[in-house]
Amino acid sequence: MPGHCVGPRKARYEKGETHSTLGRYTPQVSRFPINEEGQLKLKSKGVRLGVALVALVAIAVTAAVTASAHTGKAQAKYVIGVSNTLVGNGWREEMICAVKAQALASGKVSKVIVADRNGGPAEQAADLRNLISAGVNAIVVNPSSPTALNPVIAQARARGIKVVAVDSTVTAPGATNVTNDQEAYGYLGAVWLFKKLHGKGNVVEMRGIAGVPADTDRHHGFTRALKRYPGIKVVKQTFTGWSFAPGGKQMLDILNSGVQVDGVWTSGIDYTVVNAFKTAGKPYVPVVGADNNQFLKQMLALYPKFEGAAVTNPATIGGVGAAVAIQQLSGGTTPHKIVLTPAVWDVASTKATIKANYSPKRAPTYSARLQVKPWTTYTAAQLTSCKGP
Repeated sequence: MPGHCVGPRKARYEKGETHSTLGRYTPQVSRFPINEEGQLKLKSKGVRLGVALVALVAIAVTAAVTASAHTGKAQAKYVIGVSNTLVGNGWREEMICAVKAQALASGKVSKVIVADRNGGPAEQAADLRNLISAGVNAIVVNPSSPTALNPVIAQARARGIKVVAVDSTVTAPGATNVTNDQEAYGYLGAVWLFKKLHGKGNVVEMRGIAGVPADTDRHHGFTRALKRYPGIKVVKQTFTGWSFAPGGKQMLDILNSGVQVDGVWTSGIDYTVVNAFKTAGKPYVPVVGADNNQFLKQMLALYPKFEGAAVTNPATIGGVGAAVAIQQLSGGTTPHKIVLTPAVWDVASTKATIKANYSPKRAPTYSARLQVKPWTTYTAAQLTSCKGP
């Protein structure tokens, strides 16, 4: 989930390292007589030829082992740093796992270093400086501000470090932005909701964190849709912090206050909002959420009593960011900006897609879309193991 929690916490750095061991080759050489000076006594041309061949074999094997060692190092020589400012959020955890999985699948990364803590731009800038000092070759960052990180990003770029912002954008020159289209997320979900209400009714807008780029963009999309439907009234607006339990509590308080609610748009904090209606003993209303695993389950299990729309927002965009960084480090070129367009899933029109993406084995907050082709190349097992190189 985009955003960051309030309240700085000491950064946690995770390191994944790989070690390789090359066996030593010891050629078996026949023993020949040695003279008093310690020199080999060669009694015949055939013997001399045999010794020469053994020496050549030893040289060839040594060269092959050395070349193999150099090739392995060439294939796994990059160090990637990751900066995240929202700890304990399932979406962000999956994003980090996708970075690790893509790094492992590439065979070109020796280590992934994760700077992971709750905080804002000041804390994140400090984490970025620490990653620079750690000697990373590239940084994948989910930015807490579009502009506040620009000075430290400039420091990274001055040292030749590739910087890829994922989920939200930065304006720093030289950085690559890989984002979900957050304004489209807000707009498409709102349009679905307003149409479902036939253009008339009271809705609740449940946002993320004020000031975070993704929240601002989604709100712009929501208000743009609102202008098309003058019969829709926003009776409550909340900031959930992109945390599921507080979001559910906010919805329950609104329902218990007696405010008439005909529909709910959420910035991805969805299944706890649906649960709040059951807890309050209120009839379900249309709810817009994200492609979170538990919300997909609710959409399938409660239909048609409950109707929801999941707007895709893949956490595996972290893997896209890693793929872009690795391609740039390898001498390839990538677009300066890569934007993923969200889709809207509902049971009435895309039931098969929802069923294909839901899994009872995954956590409730797990983002359903495991791959973003053509960028990600890891396996599902590499993603879910979250081990990295």
